[in-house]
Amino acid sequence: MKTIYKAHILFTKEKSRFEVFENGYIAVAANGQVIGVAENEQECEKWKVGNEDIEVIDFGDRLLIPAMNDLHVHAPQYRNQGLAMDLELLPWLQNYTFPEEMKYADLGYAERMYRRFVHDLWRFGTMRACVFATIHTESTRLLMRLFKEAGMGALVGKVAMNRNCPESLKESVEEMVKGYEELINDFRINNLGFRDEKMLVGPIITPRFIPSCTPEMLQACGELAAKYQLPVQSHLSENQDEIALVKTLEKDSTCYGDAYNRYCLFGQTPTVMAHCVWTKGEELELMKQNNVMVAHCPTSNLNVASGMAPIRHFLDEGLQVGLGSDISGGHDLNLFRIMVYAIQVSKMHYQQNHEQPFLTLSEAFWMATKSAGNFFGQVGSFEPGYEFDALVIDDSDLNHDNYSLLERLERIIYLGDDRQIVHRFCCGKEITEPKITCGS
Repeated sequence: MKTIYKAHILFTKEKSRFEVFENGYIAVAANGQVIGVAENEQECEKWKVGNEDIEVIDFGDRLLIPAMNDLHVHAPQYRNQGLAMDLELLPWLQNYTFPEEMKYADLGYAERMYRRFVHDLWRFGTMRACVFATIHTESTRLLMRLFKEAGMGALVGKVAMNRNCPESLKESVEEMVKGYEELINDFRINNLGFRDEKMLVGPIITPRFIPSCTPEMLQACGELAAKYQLPVQSHLSENQDEIALVKTLEKDSTCYGDAYNRYCLFGQTPTVMAHCVWTKGEELELMKQNNVMVAHCPTSNLNVASGMAPIRHFLDEGLQVGLGSDISGGHDLNLFRIMVYAIQVSKMHYQQNHEQPFLTLSEAFWMATKSAGNFFGQVGSFEPGYEFDALVIDDSDLNHDNYSLLERLERIIYLGDDRQIVHRFCCGKEITEPKITCGS
């Protein structure tokens, strides 16, 4: 049965402008895909076929926007939000991140933390995410199951690493491959790719980053991605000390990105690389050539003193860019706030180079919705054929009288929080609040 929703509808087909439908209508098919958007009730007649039943749901004066998509987040670091923000990347990993990730060998601990993590993604309106787990196969399987139970979309990676980390977080190449193949068997979607319209949760090949993986581990990751046609996620050019370390470890590579490329982990299957703060020159050209996507994580880059990614330059060069919270290098899971930080960081860039304008609101919104959503398929817009991932926003407590719809949306992004989100949809289905505790 088709469903028609009536509300003030806002979304971005392209990064330069919003589509705005005051008191508009959006039709959604039984399979959860958008049929179309109309300006008035008369236009809705085109969606009716014979005497079929169509449910009409009127959200009144509320806003209807696409749901958020987080392109880079570390689920096992959820408990560390707001900790060790005075450390740079490599000491932060050794002193805080790795000790926390060791705890996920304990399934009881993993379930407590992962339930809270999935709940908070839901709370902030993030319906899809690219997620790093840990090396532990069983707790990674648990996290994937929790996403599936919640009805939310996720590409979840069992982290691969076997050097430059504590012994308890090292895994042999054989163990890594075996664990991945178990997860692929459990969550494999079909033989044609890593997703279809029925299943929202799947695996993503996840070498942590070059410094934590031997050539043999990287080679095995590339072979898994190719064999099962799975996407890839990792980190790239986040920190200058990290880049220097990569040069010593991969001496034959011409740049950090080339090191991934040599192992077929750089666009040979859909690939997203987090940060790219220092990406330029050959590396940038290789990303363009291989269609590698950037996950921009402004809060993390500032917190661990990595630098400011040149996002305006990336967009001008035609790179695909989405937003990531990067918990817990970043301190906030709320993608609305991440949009604000992205704009503010771009304004700091603008102060250094007035030839490159700072990001606009529509560009930041587009990165959090349609651009990031493209990594999951046709997600993040209300164009025909897109999956209906949506948020219904009630901003009446923000005193929205006499503001335009775009001004109301801007105030929600800058001033609002999860309390204004009153309905959440993923692939056409309303997503109710996930359980925080087992058996509750």
